[in-house]
Amino acid sequence: MSTTARHASTSRGGAPASDRPDTGRDLIRQIAVVSAVCFMIVAAMVGTGLLGGTNVRDLQGGALDADATVLAPGTPAFSIWSVIYLFMVGYAVWQASPRQRDRPRQRAAGWWIALTAVLNGGWLLAAQFTTLPLTVVAIVALLAALGWTFRILVRRRPESVGDRVLMDATVCLHLGWVSLATVANITAWLSRTVPESWGAQADVWGVAVLAVVAAVGVGVAAFSRGRPSPILALSWGLAWIAIARTTDQPHSTPVAIAAVLVIVVVVAAAAVVAWRANGRETRGLVRRSRRSLSRAA
Repeated sequence: MSTTARHASTSRGGAPASDRPDTGRDLIRQIAVVSAVCFMIVAAMVGTGLLGGTNVRDLQGGALDADATVLAPGTPAFSIWSVIYLFMVGYAVWQASPRQRDRPRQRAAGWWIALTAVLNGGWLLAAQFTTLPLTVVAIVALLAALGWTFRILVRRRPESVGDRVLMDATVCLHLGWVSLATVANITAWLSRTVPESWGAQADVWGVAVLAVVAAVGVGVAAFSRGRPSPILALSWGLAWIAIARTTDQPHSTPVAIAAVLVIVVVVAAAAVVAWRANGRETRGLVRRSRRSLSRAA
């Protein structure tokens, strides 16, 4: 086969033409992603009261407010949703272009990103119209979908700046924040179901849960080869837990200190993993360069 023919038989993502996904199905996927993100934005407007609904902070008897439990981040922490929504809209627009239609990476992750948008909106509607336990089910489902999408993207290397920013960063920011939001949501539910006597041990339970968050953060850093986005989102939420527990009710110095320590641990883990990963890539590049030079000689 000639070089021209071989090049023509290869798609933009490097896959043979025979491996290209069906164009009709790809178009459906692109439309589904845009529709899912639109649903998420509308649900967010309902959840914030812009379309006549009640603000999330006032739902479920205030269980989801910033002062509900020792693991609830301060109110300013939730501004990260604006960033996540902006990234999601950017991804929806970018992936809808014809150039992205038949890319294998889009085919692998596009439907899952659409699902995360639907589940995101679903959580807001669950908080608005159902019960607190159902919000836990909704956010755990969202976390699971984000985790699986994250796995898909890590296993398929980004091929462009668009991949890194509009796919990887979008999912990673979403994952990092929802990881902590899941903890806060479950804690809010448990605070309404466990005996009141357990409230005396709130600091102990809070520190114990943050230790688990630290383990999760280290695991995410290791699996993602030190990608900063999920760690930044997680650290943002942890920082506002620390601030809220020192400046607002319920006051908890042990939880605030633990939150700061978790930030240090997960950021250090991400930095070490990224440094080691970059070192391996650099050494591999040097070895390949040496082989090329030896062959040329």
